[in-house]
Formats: sequence, C-alpha cells, structure tokens
Amino acid sequence: QVQFVPSGGGQVQVGGSLTLSCVASGSAFSSEAMAWYRQAPGRQHELVVNIARDGLRTYYLDSVKGRFTISRDNAKKMLFLQMNNLKLEDTAVYYCARDPHGSGSWGQGTQVTVSS
Repeated sequence: QVQFVPSGGGQVQVGGSLTLSCVASGSAFSSEAMAWYRQAPGRQHELVVNIARDGLRTYYLDSVKGRFTISRDNAKKMLFLQMNNLKLEDTAVYYCARDPHGSGSWGQGTQVTVSS
C-alpha cells in the first residue's frame, strides 16, 4: 500500500519559515512526479508546487513563487518543501502526493498555521 507521510507543520508568525518533509513507502517514488497540495479551511485542495521525477522541472503556484522551494531525494524516497516568508493565506493542511493526484484518498496531512 502506497503511503505518503508528511511532517514538519506547525504554527509560525507572518514572515517565518517552515520546512515540510514527506516520506514515501510502497511507491516507485523515483519514477513518479510528486507535488505538495494544500487545503485551506472551507476551500478545495489546490496544487502548490510539483516536481518532475528527476527533479529538473517544477511548477509553482503564483502566490508562492519566490517563497517556497520544492526538492526531492529519490534515494531516500523523500519530498521536501522549504517555505519562507510565510503569509496568513498560507494557513492550510499540506499534503504530499503523486502528481497528478487523481481521485484517491488524500491521506495524512500536516497543519501549517500562520499567525499575525
């Protein structure tokens, strides 16, 4: 069974930083494009950033460009998201998953709360 387990969320003040990590199990991680998604209260899931299986191509949501950086370690089956200069609107539950996610369950997320 494929599992993606994110961690590293927490509460920070506006302008702060967090680094999210995600460990994949049961997945051919190195052969899959991956992404970070988030779901803010009362909103649908949205793609924040994705990364090609070789790590050479990425796509960032406009609102996070210049602030968030995605990376991956295929040998360790891990995905990372460095988040700097966090804003109130970044508050959400963050998920790591394949890209595209498809219609399956979202699994476990990690809460990021940005406060003023």
